Amino acid sequence: MNFVLIGMPGVGKSCMGRYIARKFQMKFIDGDKLIEKRQGKRLFEIIDEVGNDGFKKIEEETLLSIEGDGLVISPGGSAIYYESVMEKFKREAKIIYLYASADVIIERLGDFSKRGIVLKDGETIHDLYNERAKYFEKYADIKISCNGKRFSKYQSDIIREVSKYVPLPPKKQA
Repeated sequence: MNFVLIGMPGVGKSCMGRYIARKFQMKFIDGDKLIEKRQGKRLFEIIDEVGNDGFKKIEEETLLSIEGDGLVISPGGSAIYYESVMEKFKREAKIIYLYASADVIIERLGDFSKRGIVLKDGETIHDLYNERAKYFEKYADIKISCNGKRFSKYQSDIIREVSKYVPLPPKKQA
């Protein structure tokens, strides 16, 4: 069983993905870090160099290349635009949508210019949020609210949901 975390930048996909992987003794893959490793550059540098369309091609190819079982994948916020990627994830994983309101996202992101977020000219985070929400809803098998909650609160929510599909490993004896 694999799990894929989707949602806007700033909801904690990578942080939560690492936590789930550790808790359930699975392997964590961060799609953004995988792209950076393969390209040898930060996301915003790749976007500056090849543009939004070039970046999207790199991102789609990278996400389609992910293979294996027992994975927790944080593919990046724009993965939901690639039907080929999302169909693959839907076949191979349970998709967990971590959601928060646009205002919470903006508050958490601060200066998002260095985060590698693909925005069209004149597009705001609110615009992006409204555009992506329908895709997140479409693909989600599980929804976890990250609105106004401390990390520990939605940690327990997500562990409860993931435990429905994968048993928690026994605790190690001291």
